[in-house]
Amino acid sequence: MATTAAERRLYLDGEWIETGEWLDVRSPYSGDVVGRVAKGGAAETRRAIDAAERASGAPLPAHKRAEILVRIAGMLGRRHDEAAHVISSEAGKPMKASRVEARRAMSTYTFAAVEARTLAGEMVPMDAAQAGEGKLAFTLREPVGTVGAISPFNFPLNLVAHKLAPALAAGCPVVLKPASQTPLSALLLAELAHEAGLPPGWVNVVSGPSSEIGDVLVDDERVAALTFTGSGDVGWALKERAPRKRVALELGNATPVIVAADSDVEAAAATLAANGFSFAGQSCISVQRVYVERPAYDRFVERFVAEVEQLKVGDPLDEETDVGPVIDDDARERILSWIRESNGRVLTGGEATDDGLIRPTVITEPDAADKVECEEVFGPVVTVSPFDSLDEAIGRANATRFGLQAGVFTASLDTALQAARRLEFGGVTINEAPTFRSDQMPYGGVKASGNTREGPAYAVRELTQERLVVIQL
Repeated sequence: MATTAAERRLYLDGEWIETGEWLDVRSPYSGDVVGRVAKGGAAETRRAIDAAERASGAPLPAHKRAEILVRIAGMLGRRHDEAAHVISSEAGKPMKASRVEARRAMSTYTFAAVEARTLAGEMVPMDAAQAGEGKLAFTLREPVGTVGAISPFNFPLNLVAHKLAPALAAGCPVVLKPASQTPLSALLLAELAHEAGLPPGWVNVVSGPSSEIGDVLVDDERVAALTFTGSGDVGWALKERAPRKRVALELGNATPVIVAADSDVEAAAATLAANGFSFAGQSCISVQRVYVERPAYDRFVERFVAEVEQLKVGDPLDEETDVGPVIDDDARERILSWIRESNGRVLTGGEATDDGLIRPTVITEPDAADKVECEEVFGPVVTVSPFDSLDEAIGRANATRFGLQAGVFTASLDTALQAARRLEFGGVTINEAPTFRSDQMPYGGVKASGNTREGPAYAVRELTQERLVVIQL
């Protein structure tokens, strides 16, 4: 067991390990120390890989993997409030959003358990070719081997669940490097896996410097696959450094939404206000760019700004808070500088509160080259611009290097289907904010936004490999 809820050791080979050095975990809101974790490095990472390799030598049957995943989901349910409080304390995520994340993590483990029980290959119709007559063939799906996983700060519980649960469902042991700002949630999941009866070596959690831990995961040939969620520059560099590994990347976005004049404009404004500023915009699919058809533009802006100004900004541990802090001072200063640099008009927000929180900010008609328009802000900022034709709106939505998710609000099936076909994104939502994600979905991007699809059913396939078996009859 870890020593206390606020002090966590590393979890290696089924044991809680001290290293003699500690990392403080601070609240992004108050700056107070909310916990500390043992600091690991290259030696601990190699030790974790050793443990994972030993675990691979004693494979767990599918029904045992599924049973353990179900038990973890049940434990999360029983400790839901504790999990939400840990998320909120270390990430600065408002409690109402932290509770949603804890529930979603339960779903992630539950869906992964289903995949563990149903993982199978397929029959190959050999007599479809003359050469195949008299033969029976089928495929097996085998685990790729040890998985190195690197998770971000913004969903410290559920995005860790999306690394651990599918890997276990596929039969792959994991070495996880959680974000240094938010390791407590990951270590809580390790604790639940331990209590659920997961044998040593199947999950290992090493917190510490990204360069030391990441270098070992990239360079060690025993790590067969890397799964990374975070910065695009870091993710693509990992892939370049590991050409012989499977490297799954889930990266950023500058999320666009098209609002047609025939849509329910007031409902769209209310939905997008909530989804542009939840967790202070620190989500890869947080609404960032809104394009509104000109006849509805003024009406949308008026309602949207009114909705945004109703959001409560403050302490994330307050159950009424809608918008809390961004993760650290550097992020705050970068976001505020991007707002100041914009050539658009700030209608609300644009500054920090007395306690250092960025007020939810709406900017109208920025230039296409403004960073708030073409880069990922990852903060509480939404731009709104008018358009005159669907072609224009789609062109502007596509005019970034990103391609994760986009949204369209319209009453026209033709508009919806045109947009769905032409928007260059991994996912398109219709009459729903593109911030929407259900954890069984195939979730991932194109272009600079990544090369994979998360969701247990899809991640499990990427962490297994097909083996063909041919039998002469």
